[in-house]
Amino acid sequence: MSETPDSAVRTYIDSHRAAFLDDLAEWLRIPSVSAQPERAADVRRSAHWLAAKLRETGFPTAEVWPTAGAPAVFAEWPSNDPQAPTVLVYGHHDVQPAAREDGWDSDPFEPVLRDGRLYARGAADDKGQVFFHTLGVRAHLAATGRTAPAVHLKLLIEGEEESGSPNFRTLVEQHADRLAADAVIVSDTGMWSADTPTVCTGMRGLAECEITLYGPEQDIHSGSFGGAVPNPATAAARLVAALHDEHARVAIPGFYDGVFDLTDRERELFAELPFDEEQWLQTARSSATYGEAGHTTLERIWARPTAEVNGIGGGYQGPGSKTIIPSSAMVKLSFRLVAGQDPDHIEKVVRAWAADALPVGIRHEITFGSATRPCLTPLDHPALQSVVRAMGRAFQQPVRFTREGGSGPAADLQEVLGAPVLFLGISIPSDGWHAPNEKVELDLLLKGVETAAYLWDDLGKNRRDVD
Repeated sequence: MSETPDSAVRTYIDSHRAAFLDDLAEWLRIPSVSAQPERAADVRRSAHWLAAKLRETGFPTAEVWPTAGAPAVFAEWPSNDPQAPTVLVYGHHDVQPAAREDGWDSDPFEPVLRDGRLYARGAADDKGQVFFHTLGVRAHLAATGRTAPAVHLKLLIEGEEESGSPNFRTLVEQHADRLAADAVIVSDTGMWSADTPTVCTGMRGLAECEITLYGPEQDIHSGSFGGAVPNPATAAARLVAALHDEHARVAIPGFYDGVFDLTDRERELFAELPFDEEQWLQTARSSATYGEAGHTTLERIWARPTAEVNGIGGGYQGPGSKTIIPSSAMVKLSFRLVAGQDPDHIEKVVRAWAADALPVGIRHEITFGSATRPCLTPLDHPALQSVVRAMGRAFQQPVRFTREGGSGPAADLQEVLGAPVLFLGISIPSDGWHAPNEKVELDLLLKGVETAAYLWDDLGKNRRDVD
């Protein structure tokens, strides 16, 4: 009796598991920390290692693309079918800083297998989730008898994601023709839990600014001048107090312009997840939830825009007292944005709000950093359904839906390339991204391999839905 396609995929993965993990461990030993200038050579070494491994995997094209900072890797494997859809996989090969003295049980750059888990910096974020595509495409070929994938497969693996992706959009714009795709798969995300496979459908955007307030030309005596001239520290406190209304909604006029509200179906899907609020509060190191009225905790962190005070200061901060009116104060604010919001518009309305809110006699300057746009894939998008079907085959159970409260460069790909962004990740919260003892569950990692193997076949068969 011949093997089914699914059993053929699993057989191939099982027989190549050891070599796959050996290769991954070799890559994890390269300390590609983009945030540390002294590691720049290691980040370059990581890029060249990956390009060589992709060529070994079978990609006819695998190139290291320089940027003004750390290099990225581009690879391409055309399908034999000229009508096949084109899919671009995004991930990153740089990692967060890590040292044994941070609390690791072992050297963070010497991978350790223990109790079905692989411990190393980058095991989950994001080398492991990039690397499962190498075995996934080979399993796809072995199970289908193809000599090339069922889709035109491209990879773009960034080298600066952990440093804020300062050169990523420029890179995408410069190479937009070669990166052109019908769909983008982002493998830099996770699932709800090991026993609840999920697909992320969106990430929030981010805008952030620093507001500096100036009053007197120097610190002045609070007894001689207090109550008679404006105090920039008081003005900063009032500005922060005016950021939200009594329902915890952002009170900046125009802030909610264009916001895509959740549909009833989306709210139902969020509610289906096995969310334990008390356990979540423990993870948040907090004693109570708080946020915009009329929304659940998951809705607040995934699908609603926010304004947060990241820092506030001004005046004397040392021991004892110093009775002054300070000459300046500052506030750092960040805004998480949802689909429909434009960072440029947010900057405009924040500037207008601050100018209107501050009293006469307080001069201010606002500095905005680079922004990240939100991205969202509709639940009924055909390519998303391919991801759901592929993951359902691998995990052999229903797949649910989540979003990410954080932000990333996926929206740049969506905007520049004009392609839908889909998320395929197998990491779980306990993997400890950016923390000591980062790990990946081997069973889940191999489920990622299996999902990728099914996905290319599904997208190829449903090409009209993707194009």
